This record gives sequence, structure tokens and C-alpha cells, in this order.
Amino acid sequence: MLGVSAVVRLIQIHTLARAGVPLARVQELLEASSEEFADGVQEIDRELRSEIRRLQDNRRRIARLAAGEHLALPQSVVDYLDRLRGLGVDERYVVMERDAWILVAAQAPDLVDAVIARKHEELRDPDMLRLYSLLSDVSGWRLDDPRIVEIADLVERRLVRAVEAGEAGGDTADDPFVDLLDASMVESSPIAERIVAILEERGWKGWTRIERVPAGRAAQLAEGN
Repeated sequence: MLGVSAVVRLIQIHTLARAGVPLARVQELLEASSEEFADGVQEIDRELRSEIRRLQDNRRRIARLAAGEHLALPQSVVDYLDRLRGLGVDERYVVMERDAWILVAAQAPDLVDAVIARKHEELRDPDMLRLYSLLSDVSGWRLDDPRIVEIADLVERRLVRAVEAGEAGGDTADDPFVDLLDASMVESSPIAERIVAILEERGWKGWTRIERVPAGRAAQLAEGN
């Protein structure tokens, strides 16, 4: 049978443990003087508050994970992607565009809001709506599908208007980053690669920052494909 002192010691251990004192520190506190005990409790309290902050941060991160696109994208991009969904754009294409925006938001965050504002304006253009409609459905196309040429035609019409308005090639993104975005687009499907090739044959280079190239250079690009 336990004596009174043993029972008291067990109660003290249980009380400290329930208060959040790590078991490794319990013995230390039980043997401490009154001043040492107070200092030890304050130190443990600071550690607990730090742990609470860490757990709260984790909860916020988990909530953002549950929100999906909010994790890596500003609200303006999330709203734009939701607008695409509202227009009936296929989710596979929305995901591809989302991934490109994640790269932009990470590498060139200062460009996002201005580009998004322009993208919203572009959705008033019937050509852009038709372009999104076609791009939503490319997964099952053959490389000789005539709609691929229609996509190239739509893109080129927009490029011509951009050049005439002095807007082509106007972003400030670094060349390596632009190359990365272009590579991601081309690698997304053989159809995308074919569209880029058609545009190069017509004298346009790039996708993220498309530029008109001289006739001789355009011929070289076409030969390379």
C-alpha cells in the first residue's frame, strides 16, 4: 500500500502532466526550489505558447490547402479561373492555365494584377471566347484536325491587333522565366506544340510573349520544325 508521500507525489506528477509539462521536466520541477519552480513553469509556458502559435499556423495552412487554388494564387487569379469555369471552359484546360499562373505568381508577382485585368477585358472579345471553347476540347484531336488551324487563326488575329495597338511583347518578365512558361505550354500536349509550330511558320515566335520575327528568321524556325 502506498504511503501518503507517494500518493502526494503521484498527484503532483499527474497535475503537472495534465498542465502540459513534458514528462522529462516533471522530475526537475518536483525537486526545484520555489523560485526555480516558478522560473521553470514560466519557461514551459513560453514553450507552450510558441507551440500553440505553430499549430495555429499549421491550421491556417491546412485551411488554405482545403481551399485548393488559394494556396499558391492571389484572389484575382482565383476569380479569373472561376470566371472561366462559369463560361463553360473545360476543367482540364483551367487546370493547365492555373499551373501557369502559379509559376507567374511565384516568379513575377508584380505582373499578375495588370495581366489579370487585361485578361478580363479580353473575355469580352468573341474571338477569345471561341479560342477558349476550342482549347477546352483539344485532348482527343488528331494533329491534322482543321480546328487546330482555326486556333492558330484566332491567335494570329489577336496578335495582329496587339501589334497594331503596340501591346505585343510588352511584359517585363525575365527571358528564362518566359522560356519556362513557353516550354510548359508546348509540353502540355502535341496539339499545343503544333499550334506553336503553325504560328512560327507564319512569323510569330513564342507563346507567353509572342513577337513578330523577320521573314528570314521565320523561315529558319519553320525549317527547324
